[in-house]
Amino acid sequence: MDICVDTAEMSSYLSLFAALSYGIASMAMVFINKAVLMQYASSMTLLTLQQLATTMLIHCGRVMGYTKAKGVNVETAKNLILVSLFYNANVAFALASLKGVNIPMYIAIKRLTPPAVLIAGFFSGKGRPSTQVILSVVLTAAGVMIAALGDFSFDLVGYSMAFTSVFFQTMYLVLVEKSGAEDGLSSVEIMFYNSFLSLPFLVFLIIATGEFPDSLSLLFAKSSSLSFLVIVLLSLVMGIVLNYTMFLCTIVNSALTTTIVGVLKGVGSTTLGFFLLGGVEVHALNVTGLIINTAGGVWYSYAKYQQRRNKPPKLMSDVESHRK
Repeated sequence: MDICVDTAEMSSYLSLFAALSYGIASMAMVFINKAVLMQYASSMTLLTLQQLATTMLIHCGRVMGYTKAKGVNVETAKNLILVSLFYNANVAFALASLKGVNIPMYIAIKRLTPPAVLIAGFFSGKGRPSTQVILSVVLTAAGVMIAALGDFSFDLVGYSMAFTSVFFQTMYLVLVEKSGAEDGLSSVEIMFYNSFLSLPFLVFLIIATGEFPDSLSLLFAKSSSLSFLVIVLLSLVMGIVLNYTMFLCTIVNSALTTTIVGVLKGVGSTTLGFFLLGGVEVHALNVTGLIINTAGGVWYSYAKYQQRRNKPPKLMSDVESHRK
């Protein structure tokens, strides 16, 4: 009996740790990436370095026996190649958008991802969402439009990049849910395949777009600044931490928990974004829109939570994230 109680307590602590660590890592990553991109605009090169660091760390950990992650399996790689491309396209456009979009607006736009997945599911035959879910989606989208009208730092390219990121993240989540490509893999293995498979694609992009080799020369030139070096290293480390905690939270808890944590994190990030890294010029429309957007995100999470409680687990499908 004591063993069962201890196991339950450990499971509760692990669930809480997974949720908290994901929330903290996710919030920190937005500000760290924004800080890097304010000094170093080569977002594709930054993403390539983050994925290279992840690949090397997991490979070394496997060789040295620190992780039980398996080596590259050709069949698994084939199944994951398209998923990996969508995932990295999402991250690449998200990073690029941060160069021109302030943090509160970035978070508001990214909050459209779960509703976008829901809409994609509806058109692919999943049925009509509940009234609460539909209204929360409308509220979230309306908040973005109102906030954009009051955004003095409006950047069309930045907004386009952010919306494109939402599109690719939606495609990634829908593809994973339908194919089950990541089923049976540990969080570390998913990280490894995502980063490893993305490298050839990212290297091609930084060369084709002309970022390389100038971006590398600029990186070496700026590395003489200790503060810049610390921020870049933090970005590389936090890229690994964020991916791991996101997958861990989904596995230990559920996709819904990960989504709710993301919404709550967004509330904190939006508030801090008004004051940190240059802040935001406050306008009544902007603030009102962000409040409406946040309320829509919270309402959406609550509606999905209620929906999950009222239906048997086998009948529920987590549209917010990939299955485990």
